[in-house]
Amino acid sequence: MKKYNYIASARRTLKIESDSIKSISNQLGKSFEDLCDKVKDCDGKFVIMGVGKSGHIAQKISATLSSTGTPSLFIHPTEAAHGDMGLISQKDIVLLISNSGETDEVINILSSLKRHAKEIVSLTSNNRSSIAKSSDIKIQLKSKKEACPLDLAPTSSTTNALAFGDALAIALLEAKGFTKKDFASSHPAGKLGKKLITQVQDLMHVGSKVPKVNPNTFLDKALIEVTKKNLGITLITEKSKIIGIFTDGDLRRCINNKINIQTTKIKDVMTKSFKTISRSALAVDAAKIMEKNKIFTLVVMEKGKYTGIISMHDLIDARIL
Repeated sequence: MKKYNYIASARRTLKIESDSIKSISNQLGKSFEDLCDKVKDCDGKFVIMGVGKSGHIAQKISATLSSTGTPSLFIHPTEAAHGDMGLISQKDIVLLISNSGETDEVINILSSLKRHAKEIVSLTSNNRSSIAKSSDIKIQLKSKKEACPLDLAPTSSTTNALAFGDALAIALLEAKGFTKKDFASSHPAGKLGKKLITQVQDLMHVGSKVPKVNPNTFLDKALIEVTKKNLGITLITEKSKIIGIFTDGDLRRCINNKINIQTTKIKDVMTKSFKTISRSALAVDAAKIMEKNKIFTLVVMEKGKYTGIISMHDLIDARIL
């Protein structure tokens, strides 16, 4: 028995769906602009509804909007018919997603939605459908065909709706001037959130944890400080000012040059030029500086004075990297 060509099938599906997304780009018009303007200026919530596959898409769109600066809520039409209609106020805009535009569960609550919501928007493939006719803003997205060879399973149509939701969310994000800082406020947990909100001052070593020696310290004594503080570096300070650093890399160079560690002073082998960062900088920016310069530590400076040290290990432990 000949083995079925799964890859050819998958590529066929992806081609159909990618072509479908390209086609809906040309279908966007004034109704999309009207929707963006109204949602951007809305004082209430942007409620999204759908049933079945459209319901799953609606939930994803709502989640994306909420995380990018547009307060949104998914409500299942059946739940709305049994009490959740009370979640909708006259300040809210409601988006109804239905490919056919004839979903019974949605049609059954249209009259109630008109009384509760500020405006109703439809996303269908037919502007003459029952749901579209009852909407204040009609958005029509037509797919030439579903990727399903039976033309039954929602595939291209749901992909279109999902892509439409992303396009809407990003258009609103850009129009509102949504920033990384704004994004971080709605993503406080996880690696992504940490990258966007963790500052150098949250991770850096300060006070007695900062290794430092004076310029006349002999190298062997300086190495004890490096080992004791376990950061692979020591600062060389004079009158509370940093005049240089000594790192593991400097030690390797000393060994290669056969430097006598008992008779050599640290000031004679220290590195006078070094990379710094401010305490208020994002930790992820510290990581970028380290990676770019192939170094493992940064001196934290504020108004010309050192305030601490941050290392690559600190960033790894905090899951910034």
